[in-house]
Amino acid sequence: MRIVVLDGYTLNPGDLSWDDLRALGECTVHERTPPSLILERAAGAAVLLTNKTPLTAETLRVLPDLRYIGVLATGYNVVDAGAARSQGIVISNVPAYSTLSVTQMVFGHLLNHTLRVADHARVVADGEWARAKDFAFWISPLTELAGLTTGILGFGRIGAATAMAARAFGMNVIAHDPDFDEIRAAGMEPVGLEALFRRSDVLTLHCPLTESTRAIVNEERLRMMKRTAYLINTSRGGVIDEPALARALNEGWIAGAGLDVLTEEPPPPDHPLLRARNCSITPHIAWATRAARGRLMSEVVENVRAFQQGTPRNVVNPR
Repeated sequence: MRIVVLDGYTLNPGDLSWDDLRALGECTVHERTPPSLILERAAGAAVLLTNKTPLTAETLRVLPDLRYIGVLATGYNVVDAGAARSQGIVISNVPAYSTLSVTQMVFGHLLNHTLRVADHARVVADGEWARAKDFAFWISPLTELAGLTTGILGFGRIGAATAMAARAFGMNVIAHDPDFDEIRAAGMEPVGLEALFRRSDVLTLHCPLTESTRAIVNEERLRMMKRTAYLINTSRGGVIDEPALARALNEGWIAGAGLDVLTEEPPPPDHPLLRARNCSITPHIAWATRAARGRLMSEVVENVRAFQQGTPRNVVNPR
């Protein structure tokens, strides 16, 4: 069985091994595949693995040997699932591998804002502590998390894990999700969307990007938030109206934002959030700890093995 990895670099930049996948068949791994080379590299493959390389209906139609697509991630919008289903092509993804790492990034951004960790490290390196008259000094107010309210938009695995971590910091937790029962079962308080924006001291986003969630964080809702509130996004960039968020930060509607995702990645150099006030941006790395990538690699291999054995798992386009 011919296996082709179209863009394996982000999963494995060299610190993991493809050996378990190679044991399952004739395997070719490409670090990246530009659109012009997709058909050439995918030709004759029964199994294609992709992270961000798009597999459109037009592409799938001219790949008669293809039987299985493994997505090297949880989101699978890079593949035309309907077209794959109509051609009898199975698509599998990898859920839950990055839950702990993404939760950690949420609090990495939040702690950076509430304690200004990076800014204080910078002024120490610049010699300001050495010149200080006291044993301690700070350049801005420091905020304790205990007693503040975390609002969670989207209560799936990562939202639920973030809620538990917030509780460990002594925070109150409110959440909004189509399924209020899941929120209640976890011992958290379900609230409507408007209450979520108005009451949260920290609003963290964990919803998928769909037509109903696109730009769900817009100017109207940003104006509902407390001026002291922080917005954290580790889900998808498109759930935020980014020009509206830039205005909210620059004009002081909210206190700050921590983002691991943007609508366009990498962003253009003139993106309004790159220079927005009190905005920290990391380059879509919440999922990318070595531990999380190791779990992802193992699950990718098990997905392919299960397909070969006739018992596909983690299928996202069932017939």
